[in-house]
Amino acid sequence: MGSPADTSKTSKLERYNSYLLRRVSSAKVVAASSHLLFRATILAALLLIFLFLLHYPPLLSTSHYSAAAASHSNHRSLLSSASYGGAAWERGVRASASPRRPDGLSVLVTGAAGFVGTHCSLALKRRGDGVVGLDNFNAYYDPALKRSRQALLARHGVLVLDADINDGALLAKLFEVVPFSHVLHLAAQAGVRYATRNPQSYVASNVAGLVSLFEIVAKHADPQPAIVWASSSSVYGLNTDAPFSELHRTDRPASLYAATKKAGEAIAHTYNHIYGLSITGLRFFTVYGPWGRPDMAYFSFTKSILAGKPITLFRMPDGTAVQRDFTYIDDIVKGCLGALDTAEKSTGVAGGGKKRGPAQLRVYNLGNTSPVPVAKMVSILEDLLGKKAKKSVVTLPQNGDVPFTHANVSLAATDFGYQPTTDLATGLRKFVKWYLQYYSVETGKKINGKSNTAGEEEKGMAASA
Repeated sequence: MGSPADTSKTSKLERYNSYLLRRVSSAKVVAASSHLLFRATILAALLLIFLFLLHYPPLLSTSHYSAAAASHSNHRSLLSSASYGGAAWERGVRASASPRRPDGLSVLVTGAAGFVGTHCSLALKRRGDGVVGLDNFNAYYDPALKRSRQALLARHGVLVLDADINDGALLAKLFEVVPFSHVLHLAAQAGVRYATRNPQSYVASNVAGLVSLFEIVAKHADPQPAIVWASSSSVYGLNTDAPFSELHRTDRPASLYAATKKAGEAIAHTYNHIYGLSITGLRFFTVYGPWGRPDMAYFSFTKSILAGKPITLFRMPDGTAVQRDFTYIDDIVKGCLGALDTAEKSTGVAGGGKKRGPAQLRVYNLGNTSPVPVAKMVSILEDLLGKKAKKSVVTLPQNGDVPFTHANVSLAATDFGYQPTTDLATGLRKFVKWYLQYYSVETGKKINGKSNTAGEEEKGMAASA
């Protein structure tokens, strides 16, 4: 047995060793805690960066066009650069863009959920062409109507992406995934009078959006597609020579809308000259029909007449009637498809390189060639609806409207056989039938021998295809 002194020394040594072990353990715990805290801080920072980029998708883009979309577009693209791409997305785009007929076209349609865009997309798909659509579903008029058109196209195999034409990164991605043969550019801010309230929307869509599309097609698409785009009869402005010919002057616009369309024609000339893009501009004359735009007179008049609300008719200061060259949607679709079918290939080189030769540049009127007083249009609607309109007749204000429009379509007739065939009474009958079905309105009035009851939405679609 050891002495008491030895026992005391052993006890002190054990206490000292225990103290050292506790210090070491504490140091390990602190170190481990510090390590965990560091890792947690890094994860939190990464999470914050991810959330920041998610809420500000233009920062993810390698193209400055996404930033332009954020600053110039009034409506957020629902398909942002954070949500497109991937194998499944690309398969869906390719499937929709693939033609089903030999030598079929592969067409990117902008504004595909719009009035003309829906009809053209459906007509192309039904004849066996491939179609991919873009639309930003803005709130200029009821987005629910645009969503219904989108659903209709989906039932026929047409994919319409929620996107803005100012999103250059998305456009570049689409042309990387699909070698589109054609672009039908219909996306635009429409309406003459709305420009007095929201002028920037016209610049963002009709000017900046057009440049965005041309830039991507000129510098990123390989091969470069031919482009057919919607100009407007509004470019004739204060022209008084009738009928309006493509050779008439277009330097006196009466509205900002008309000015942006005229600017678009000048921009098209520039990109054709520099980059060899094949570009065709179509000047539409007062398009109407099923699935139309609620801001158009025939549409809003129908709604007001049924509701018993007054409508406003304009006349000139000298008492003469305001006239319009109303053109039925089926005839417009035939013109659009004719322009696509006769468009020559672009002659530029991807990346904006040297042209292989002069490229096609065309402008055509698409109208009905038979101007009708707006009051006559109202009279036809009254008969179809079985109800008289409450009319207020006032002098035409200087708000962008013009006294009359009248199309000369001889050039389109010569180049691709354009020939309008639908008179106003026939076209309005088809529109009213669709309107009553779509909005489930019962008037008791019979059209084509049948009572106007609600039916399937497709029954109102034009038979263009």
